[in-house]
Amino acid sequence: MIRFILTLLYVILFLILLLPVMLVEWIIGKFNRHAGDIASLRTVQWGFKCCLFLSGVKAEIRGLENLTKDPDKPMLYIGNHNGFFDVILMYTLFHERTGFIAKKSFKKVPSLNLWMMRLYCLFLDRKDTKQGLKTILTAIDYVKQGISMFVFPEGTRSKDGKMIPFKAGPFKISTKTGCPIVPVVFSGTADVLENHMPFIKKQHVVVTIGEPIDPNSLEKEEKKHIAEYTQNIMQTMLDENDALLADIRSGQKRIESSSDKSRNR
Repeated sequence: MIRFILTLLYVILFLILLLPVMLVEWIIGKFNRHAGDIASLRTVQWGFKCCLFLSGVKAEIRGLENLTKDPDKPMLYIGNHNGFFDVILMYTLFHERTGFIAKKSFKKVPSLNLWMMRLYCLFLDRKDTKQGLKTILTAIDYVKQGISMFVFPEGTRSKDGKMIPFKAGPFKISTKTGCPIVPVVFSGTADVLENHMPFIKKQHVVVTIGEPIDPNSLEKEEKKHIAEYTQNIMQTMLDENDALLADIRSGQKRIESSSDKSRNR
């Protein structure tokens, strides 16, 4: 419970006390949009890194080089969704401007909504198809402006770590702009918070960033079913992730067990 209280207090203070910083970054953006945007991104990254430290999260990041293969080109990041820490972890890794598509309820959170909009995040109403289409069209426009987007195409958080069938709509961001799709797979993030709310527990997690998928190089049928094609790739990545995480946690238990035996002697 102590970790949860410390992390929650930190997040609240961050959102409130750094509002003047956001204002300064907004002013910078009026003269140099890219510089102002990057300043906001770095501020949030610093905040999220502190949040991970307070939460005791240790992350094994694989495929980090896939984020920088073409740093000046916008990407569509596609991720499986287990919990809040998916976003927190991923945001600390970006080099360039990237917005998330989040559920509409986040738009009602004071200060957080301002930071999210500052970082080009969009809010999706899952029950309103027409509004959902507008959100996708806005994301397409952002990509054309050089801003990457991150989407969780399952539409909701997985309760058991298994991927839910992907929705096809978000993939239009790639097929309409030609931007590469970068698959991102998270394992173990739900064990930090969601699996035992409201407690935050120190956990080791695994994040794998896959090779970019060029939509224009796909066969006709692959492109037609691009959501399923991407999910199949990510399922293989998830299986590898889960196996690696199981090995890591098993090794940790052996070390802890040996330490306990040593102290009892």
